[in-house]
Amino acid sequence: MSRINTNVTSLIAQRVLKKNNDQLNSSLERLSTGVRINSGKDNPAGLIASEILRGEKAGISTAIENAGRASNILGTAEGGLTEVSSLVTELQGLVNQTANSSGLSAEERQANQLQVDSILGTINRISDNTSFAGAKLLNGNYDYSTSGAATSAFGSIQVNSAQIPGGATQSVTVSVSNSATQGKVTFTGSGLTASGTTLEVAGANGTQQLSFAGSASITDIATAINAISSVTGVTASAGGTTLTFAASEYGSSNFVSVRSVAGQALTINGGTNGKASGTDAAVTINGAAATVSGLDVTYRSSSLDVEFQLTSNGYNGATTAGLNNGNSKTFGITGGGAKFSLGSKVNENGKANIGIKSVSSSSLGNGVVGFLSSIGSGGANSLSSVDLSGAQKIIDAAAKQVSSLRGRLGAFQRFTIGSTVNSLGVAFENASAAESAIRDTDFASETASLTRSQILSQSATQILAQANSAPQAALSLLR
Repeated sequence: MSRINTNVTSLIAQRVLKKNNDQLNSSLERLSTGVRINSGKDNPAGLIASEILRGEKAGISTAIENAGRASNILGTAEGGLTEVSSLVTELQGLVNQTANSSGLSAEERQANQLQVDSILGTINRISDNTSFAGAKLLNGNYDYSTSGAATSAFGSIQVNSAQIPGGATQSVTVSVSNSATQGKVTFTGSGLTASGTTLEVAGANGTQQLSFAGSASITDIATAINAISSVTGVTASAGGTTLTFAASEYGSSNFVSVRSVAGQALTINGGTNGKASGTDAAVTINGAAATVSGLDVTYRSSSLDVEFQLTSNGYNGATTAGLNNGNSKTFGITGGGAKFSLGSKVNENGKANIGIKSVSSSSLGNGVVGFLSSIGSGGANSLSSVDLSGAQKIIDAAAKQVSSLRGRLGAFQRFTIGSTVNSLGVAFENASAAESAIRDTDFASETASLTRSQILSQSATQILAQANSAPQAALSLLR
């Protein structure tokens, strides 16, 4: 080299040495932290992707925690409902025992009533005191509230689940295209012959035979059949020369069957035998078909789960305006329900809702058969009643409501929460794997890079030393 002011070879060696040292430092940083992207300059695109995945992981992790909390809440409610169910079963035994009136003394009847009162009080305490983190679960705190539900049209409304975004009211329009009917058969005639007749009357509740003398009128027959309607599930009405037999309840599961088995053969529906079943109402909810059994309506969709009972007001010529053929009524769901966030993002799709109705004695039952509290002392269906069939119907309704609520909570825990947790667990694993692939250090690859950088750095250092000493050769020209 004959020029000494600019040592180009040294500059090249310095640049290469700096580059090798930067690579060596980068490898040392990655190996010491275990992270491949320690700053944005390491991999800008990778940093963006990994931060997005980190956010998703945080949301998924929180959703899993929320699901666990929701399961704990519903498990607490289930514990209270289990005891209520046992108490309702106890009521069933006491009512059935008291119905054996000739086998009980007045003192025993009073003792049974005392037990009933105690059970009702215990049910109310469970309803009031079952709570989680201070929030009461079985007192109606998580039941849905409705508005505009005309009592002339709906005997009872139970909202099991509803999405009400933004605090707005969800409208529910109920339309009846065909009214429910009772099974009916008719006999037309002026009366009976001197031989009289024996009729076999059968309905959904049972079968009975009744014998009538020739002097009996169709009004007498109707009165006799109505006296045992609770046994057969069949009622009768007389008008002029027409005697109509009808199922007590509406729907396809209720029927009436009447036939002459002895004596005069009555002409029933054109023959000696007559049988007819009722039909279920045809109902749509917000334009979609609902499942109907008689007057009991069930509708389930992704945003609404509701059960209600249509009243028979306006049926069979009644003057009270109800909800029957061709009519529609709308009510609103204004709020309520237990809401759980089970998604990784806060949006409506990630929310799950369920209604938990009150299980107090004044809430179990319905407006049609009565409520459980009426079985208590002084109530219309207490054990002092002559006929305990009303109490039996209330207990049946209460038992069905409690078991239905337990089933819904169990299904929510197992499928909505359980399946969500399983799905979130898989999503968390995949998001973690994706973030790791982007962000974490591959030690096998990085140690190889470290070794290469160390060798190149040492080599560049030696070359720089040689490049720096090369200009000294110019001194030989000055001798």
